[in-house]
Amino acid sequence: MTPRKREKTGHNFIVQGGILAIAGIITRIIGLFYRVPVTNIIGDEGNGYYAAAYQIYNIMLLISSYSLPLAISKIVSARYSKQEYRNSNRVFHGGLIFAFISGGIVCLLVYFGADFFAGRLMSEPMSAIALRIFAPTLLIVAVMGVVRGYFQGMGTMVPTAVSQIIEQIVNAIVSILAAKALVVYGRKVAALLKNEHYEPAYGAAGSTLGTSSGALAGLIFLIIILILVNATIRRNMRNEELHRDESMRDVMRLILITAIPVILSTAIYNVSDVLDNGIYNNIMTLKGRGVEKTAIWGIYSGKYRLMMNVPIALANAMCSSVVPTLTACMAADNVRVAKRKIFSAMRFTMLIAFPCTVGLGVLAEPILSMLFKGDITMGAQMMRVGCVTIIFTSISTLSNGVLQGINHLETPVRHSAISLVLHLIALYVMLDKFNMGIYGVIFANLFFVVLMCFMNQFSIKRYLHYKQEIPRTFVIPAISSIIMGVVVMAVYKLFSVFLGSIIATFVSIIFGSIVYFTSILKLRGIRKEELYEIPGGGVLVSVARMLRIL
Repeated sequence: MTPRKREKTGHNFIVQGGILAIAGIITRIIGLFYRVPVTNIIGDEGNGYYAAAYQIYNIMLLISSYSLPLAISKIVSARYSKQEYRNSNRVFHGGLIFAFISGGIVCLLVYFGADFFAGRLMSEPMSAIALRIFAPTLLIVAVMGVVRGYFQGMGTMVPTAVSQIIEQIVNAIVSILAAKALVVYGRKVAALLKNEHYEPAYGAAGSTLGTSSGALAGLIFLIIILILVNATIRRNMRNEELHRDESMRDVMRLILITAIPVILSTAIYNVSDVLDNGIYNNIMTLKGRGVEKTAIWGIYSGKYRLMMNVPIALANAMCSSVVPTLTACMAADNVRVAKRKIFSAMRFTMLIAFPCTVGLGVLAEPILSMLFKGDITMGAQMMRVGCVTIIFTSISTLSNGVLQGINHLETPVRHSAISLVLHLIALYVMLDKFNMGIYGVIFANLFFVVLMCFMNQFSIKRYLHYKQEIPRTFVIPAISSIIMGVVVMAVYKLFSVFLGSIIATFVSIIFGSIVYFTSILKLRGIRKEELYEIPGGGVLVSVARMLRIL
């Protein structure tokens, strides 16, 4: 990719972030729909085993390589902005070395330590079967993360976006087929060993096989793209002006210095899920509720968290886009442009987070009943109680990326650690003293992200003398979302009487989208010229003109 081409596309980080966000939402929707049949196959107990195994897998991924795309993109972006193509290539090679070492170590650790992690740490010994299948994925994802980070640092999110979709499609297909096959096998094992828990445990293991297969498919696609653009990369390296070539020793040291704080902040930020699961399981067992705890956690992870993660994909995408963009701004000592990009990223994220929060809260029960079999009362109640978490998680995720992009890598680590300690104290009190059950987990997580929001925003203000504009970023989206929520509720109640719940849900979502879009434009929450800056903005302008609201 030439510097001129990068100027046209790479620096339009809203478009790039939008592309990645669209891919993230598509993958979340695919994940939502394939988890529905998988949940129906393996049941809430199987989901509980899958969740326990996934929590261990996730924390190992966080420790070893989860933030490698962000770290590599940050380093590569700083060099690409100065047209140091050879040094960017050295960073890529150094990242691969790091990935093979870190990913290989945790792969072996998880495979041989599955019984310890599942039994001792999570109090779910049957989840060890699924955890062993997760192990090879840790190495695959580590390598894939470096390749994604390399492309992101060059200013394009397209390879990452497409590979995510391919990964999730393969994941969905294999998960369903493998879950069906292994449930049948687990039923035979259960009959032979006279232990009925083997059936859902092997079903959960089938679901994890989809994760491994999807990751491998995504990596293969990225390698193919890398081969196709290799000639352009080599040409840029040959034609670049003379720069000091960094040694591989310097590159590895830089990767460690950059990656470790990023990995630590992300790991601490997400390790609460694993600790929540372990603490919840242990306290519920001590309170005599050990029989039902696994199924309840399966509802929490397989229904509530699954739904919450769909809109949060936007914040993750904007974080991935804003880090290399802000890094390039800081390398050029252009603080004014950096502030403008932070403002745009936060506004764009809030324009989506607020309506998603209200929509999922209002339509919690009809959406879950449309997707899942059986009683969804508890899952719907969790969504109504915890939907506000979407807003604060989006703000904290994006503000983490802002701090990392402006070269204050240690700040999110410190904030995450403080929030985690206070979160665990709150969780223990809510579970043990107030006996709040799974809702204690939901409120403790809300407490965690709220703390992160305030500490991160304070630090951004201190480092950049920046303060986020309030009315158009928060107030107008909130008012528009409330109006939308009232309309959605009224439309759903009216149409459900005549058309049934499923059709009424779709109709109310369509009406709600139109009402929110209209309210945002009428209240000047977003202007016509700003619409053109987002993916599909031209279509939105045409729709607004057709509806006579612009």
